[in-house]
Amino acid sequence: MARVLEVKACDGYRIWIRFDDGCVGEIDLSDLAGDGVFQAWCERQFFRQVHVARHGTVAWSDEIELCPDSLYMELTGKSPRQVFPGLDRLVSHA
Repeated sequence: MARVLEVKACDGYRIWIRFDDGCVGEIDLSDLAGDGVFQAWCERQFFRQVHVARHGTVAWSDEIELCPDSLYMELTGKSPRQVFPGLDRLVSHA
């Protein structure tokens, strides 16, 4: 699985992200902004504090973290089966 190397806040509720496999781009997170814990993003200074957390998630605080796998799929347009080739094997044994 690709790991996040770098992330930066962009205009709006967009982030620029770079993965270790060379995949780079922007992701629009505006659909999350203002809901639940994501209300904190309404404070632009808080949104700009995005960083790669020690355990590899994209984070703003201990309460707001996004899964790098889902961000990778969003950025690349790949399906879970494309990102996790062994997924079919796991599902068939369940």
